[in-house]
Amino acid sequence: MSIQADAGTTPAHRAVAPAATSHTRPFAWSVRREIWENRSVWIAPLAAAGFVLFGFALSILRMSHTLKEIAKAPPDAQLAFRMLPYGIAGVAILGASVVVAVFYCLGTLYNERRDRSILFWKSMPVSDLTTLLAKIVVPLVVLPLISIVVICATQLVMLGLNALGWAANGRDVASLWTTVPLPGFWAFVVYVTVTVTLWYAPLYAWLLVLSAWARRAPFLWAILPPLAIIVVEKLAFDTNWFFNLVNYRLHGGFSAAFTELPHRHGHFQLPMPDPVKYFSTPGLWAGLAAAAALFALAVWLRRRREPM
Repeated sequence: MSIQADAGTTPAHRAVAPAATSHTRPFAWSVRREIWENRSVWIAPLAAAGFVLFGFALSILRMSHTLKEIAKAPPDAQLAFRMLPYGIAGVAILGASVVVAVFYCLGTLYNERRDRSILFWKSMPVSDLTTLLAKIVVPLVVLPLISIVVICATQLVMLGLNALGWAANGRDVASLWTTVPLPGFWAFVVYVTVTVTLWYAPLYAWLLVLSAWARRAPFLWAILPPLAIIVVEKLAFDTNWFFNLVNYRLHGGFSAAFTELPHRHGHFQLPMPDPVKYFSTPGLWAGLAAAAALFALAVWLRRRREPM
């Protein structure tokens, strides 16, 4: 009886397995191709981390002076002073990843039309939708994940260098592990990375549209038309509606994701995350809806645009 049951279910199982994997393999291989062809996706965050570690290592040489300055600060500000280099490291690496995402989206579809490699890729059994999904995954998933890993690893190395500096100056290294709360800071890094990525999603999708549409200089198409609209609106109507819209999309995510600014009473402080406020902000969901529409437009353009 069991042999008959196995014989009856095995063909069905074999029929379902290829069908289930046939849709995921082209997408997975497309993502791998994007990472392989665009090595700046992981080189740029690592390079930013290298510069951060180089600067921080040089700061260890004046550790004695830094410790004296921290000791003069009020007790509630000493933790902020200790965490400031770790915050700078996170901003530098995440900023480098955002820059890479912008230039990646601007060039990924434009370059394949310019070098006519699009003819080869269109001959492969991969749909335009799958290709564009793999491309949008790079700025929305791959780069944020790489950034988080690189930031956490860099800060861990910085903590080790910090411990060496404390030991060289006769300080209690054991107390350093309690005064620099890295695990809590890493949760903060994840929150910042996710909120920034979601907020910039329509920007990435718009750059993909330009990359699929422009016949030359997509970077100029991304800069000059918005600038022209801002100037014409100001001169013709004496209003700043479009400028405020662009400024809100570039900087509004911070005020939506946090409740406090990092500067208060002259000392650096971490802002307070407010995920409820962020995920209830209409600008977030309007941006994601615009990103979906722009992504569909990029797919349509890729299907119809010819090589240059």
